[in-house]
Amino acid sequence: MKKKNRVCSSEEFSEFIKKYSSVKNSSFAVYYHPRRLEEARIGITLPKKIGNAVVRNKIKRQVRMMCQDIVSFPDYPCDVIIIVRFGYKDRDYADNKKLLEKLLNKDKIIDCNT
Repeated sequence: MKKKNRVCSSEEFSEFIKKYSSVKNSSFAVYYHPRRLEEARIGITLPKKIGNAVVRNKIKRQVRMMCQDIVSFPDYPCDVIIIVRFGYKDRDYADNKKLLEKLLNKDKIIDCNT
């Protein structure tokens, strides 16, 4: 996932979590809002209780790869914040990818421009 497709500032993360809609499952919470730039952006965060820095960075790399496979950034209608939940560690990569794909392709998110 390219840097231009990432939400990086903590202010934007806070804004998404306070103001915008969300969908959730046992592995992920996804907050979404119509995109502001010409390409969609995705931010990934997870709590420190999931593991040490090595574990958290590994999970972030995995989620970035999932997003790269699932999302077409020029065509995706929303900016998204993905919060990894504790259920992520109970499943393997393929199961988590399916769960994330279901959330990112939900009708609510696809129709977020309306």
